[in-house]
Amino acid sequence: MKVELRAVRRTYGTVAALDGVTAGFEAGTLTAIMGPSGSGKSTLLHCAAGLDRPTEGTVVIDGTDLGSLNEHGLTVLRRERIGFVFQAFNLVSALTAEQNVALPLRLAGRSAAPGLVLQALAEVGLDDRARHRPNGLSGGEQQRVAIARALITKPAVVFADEPTGQLDTQTSRQVLGMLRRLVDDHGQTMIMVTHDPVTASYADRVIFLEDGRIVDELTGALTAETVAARMAGTC
Repeated sequence: MKVELRAVRRTYGTVAALDGVTAGFEAGTLTAIMGPSGSGKSTLLHCAAGLDRPTEGTVVIDGTDLGSLNEHGLTVLRRERIGFVFQAFNLVSALTAEQNVALPLRLAGRSAAPGLVLQALAEVGLDDRARHRPNGLSGGEQQRVAIARALITKPAVVFADEPTGQLDTQTSRQVLGMLRRLVDDHGQTMIMVTHDPVTASYADRVIFLEDGRIVDELTGALTAETVAARMAGTC
């Protein structure tokens, strides 16, 4: 089990953003988290990734109980064992694609093995764009650079928050197909928040949240239609 949440509760004042969530995420799986606004999707992602501490309960990533770590320990874990892909690409505009991908290694005080960064860019089909800065790349290319950056440290798990939210339909499908291949070909564990049934249909499993609780789950051969129908019935 790469990621496990056990009876996780997160309150803000008197409001429970998460209310006793228990869920496991296996290696080599892509899970989509869905639910209406205010259902707890982002809070679940933040608690699972160590960006926020739960009020109660336990989060375990790759065998490490996050509750046992101080802030420095959490920072090191996020830097070395977790990858992030956000709706906003968050690339450094002054750096090239190659330099952006290498940034997590530099921040960790590590140097990239020869060819490692170009190999990461090749994985996302952008090794020929390594010297381009973000303003010379399309939105889809920028998101692919962000994916390569998330994977450069070979993290135990990648968290994605609306990863195709700024992309057009065709580019979204290309990026989602790439994420799916990374899971299938490299055994990557990926947890993705989305509101879009088409995006969720690329997952192995969809977890539905409502009022901070898991209210339903969908597995098997997923389609946008089956996800949308389940959303209509639960959210």
